[in-house]
Amino acid sequence: MSLLVVGLSHRSAPVSVLERAALSLDAQIKLLQDTVAAEPATEAAVLATCNRIELYADVDKFHAGVAELSTLLAQHSGVGLDEITPYLYVHYEDRAVHHLFSVACGLDSMVVGEGQILGQIKDALARAQELHTAGRLLNDLFQQSLRVGKRAHSETGIDRAGQSLVTFGLEQFTGGTDVVGWARGKRAVVIGAGSMSSLAAATLARAGVGEIVIANRTYDRAERLAHLLEEQYGQSLTGQGGTEALARAVPMESVPDELTRADVAISCTGATGLVLTAEMVAAAVAGRVPEGALPAETESRTDVRPVLPPTSLGSDDDCPLDLPAVQGGGFSVLGEAAVAGMDAATLEQHAAWVDNATVDRRASRRTPERETARTPAADAELIAALVATVAVTGRITELRRPEPVVEVPRPAPVLALLDLAMPRDIDAAAHRLAGVRLVDIESLAEVSADAPMASDVDLVRRIVSDEVAAFGAAQRAAHITPTVVALRAMAADVVAGEIARLEGRLPGLDDKHRGEITQTVRRVVDKLLHAPTVRVKQLAAEPGGAGYADALRTLFDLDQETVAAVSRAEDSSTSENDAENRGRS
Repeated sequence: MSLLVVGLSHRSAPVSVLERAALSLDAQIKLLQDTVAAEPATEAAVLATCNRIELYADVDKFHAGVAELSTLLAQHSGVGLDEITPYLYVHYEDRAVHHLFSVACGLDSMVVGEGQILGQIKDALARAQELHTAGRLLNDLFQQSLRVGKRAHSETGIDRAGQSLVTFGLEQFTGGTDVVGWARGKRAVVIGAGSMSSLAAATLARAGVGEIVIANRTYDRAERLAHLLEEQYGQSLTGQGGTEALARAVPMESVPDELTRADVAISCTGATGLVLTAEMVAAAVAGRVPEGALPAETESRTDVRPVLPPTSLGSDDDCPLDLPAVQGGGFSVLGEAAVAGMDAATLEQHAAWVDNATVDRRASRRTPERETARTPAADAELIAALVATVAVTGRITELRRPEPVVEVPRPAPVLALLDLAMPRDIDAAAHRLAGVRLVDIESLAEVSADAPMASDVDLVRRIVSDEVAAFGAAQRAAHITPTVVALRAMAADVVAGEIARLEGRLPGLDDKHRGEITQTVRRVVDKLLHAPTVRVKQLAAEPGGAGYADALRTLFDLDQETVAAVSRAEDSSTSENDAENRGRS
């Protein structure tokens, strides 16, 4: 086994990089095809979610594999190799198995313990199987990861350590209250009809929203999802007054109009551009926010001060500024630009003059040296020098005392936006709009960084460790199986050849005696081979047991091509079984 994974996730890269590196479905398909076409890789699978992009491959050379997979990820993600490399992580063989099993159990998720990753792993395997890029190794690996994830959720309380990304996102709107109480009776818009959008719609339905509107670029998919919601949750979709409000589908062009009546919108599409612009959101909340409400960015500030009126140059009493000396004027003698280059004592005097407008600057802190230096002419020369400095620096610290803090009332949000797409669907500028609350992957990553870990996580980690050891043993044992099969086939050929030679030398043998002799010879051969083949499988399953297959081939002079033919036949059988299983599902 030479399993290699190269990827990046919310743990290794900022959301801005993940957003740019997001792979469309077409890009994933092309990446898989190019990976198996590359020299170091024979199998490939891509796990692409909203917060991770990982490329799994069976490679024959580690360093060449890392270089090739990193280059392919960069090419198909559109992020330069030099830029993406610092955020990539690499796992090899048992560490790669451990990583995928941890991902399947939700240990590596943004929200620890969330279960939707299992569906995404299943989709990744199905895609690799359809494109015939998954062979025995990746089929075994991904199918086992699904079993490990299900075991973790059934045998531990990992579900209590976290919840789905949808629920976690909705909790950011509730202010600590229950999602069900917050969502009941609200009107919701869900943009997209994929697995994440379906989960979002189901979560909202279970929470008791009054109406769910599904919008998708392919209207038929939106209609199917709406119909499914009606069948499964129709009784819970009850609006105010006891009137049943059914889930319904709308085309994408109807989203702006639907937003004007919505209380919450969740978007998760595969679009490469913005689905909701700030202008669309602003139009949706127009008329629903109190008059005079400030944008959210201003509302959140606590240091708002009124703008000071400009002071004309040289018009203030007792300010000895020489107007002809002003170069590129236009600054206020009360403002920042008037104090550039002053020493500490002069700064104090200037501050006093600013506050009182009339201060004898020469009367403060007089020393024999300053007595001669502080003259009106010197003051004018100093201020002229300040003006010249301002023309170069452009900005100096203002000495005015801070104005009293102005508390600005923040209007309650009338539209909650949850963006679970990567790259983002909703313009980040929407968070500045009054009456709008936007939660996206980036803000969820910040919040989840401090989320407490449940005690059940330790149990899941032990499950993962045990399953990794078992998987490695099974793979090492499977590695020697073609050699054992080839050995038994060779023994059977020897038996058949000897029986044929015996018949030539004893043509008078009847069928009964011939059958007895044949069975006796076969039993002898089976008994001689039984203990060595069983033992060699046990030894091969242990760490470092890969060399036993080579030893067996050498000892019995087995043809390498015969062993390879057995292996190919087993892989073909595995592919047929996978195709049959996909057809059933």
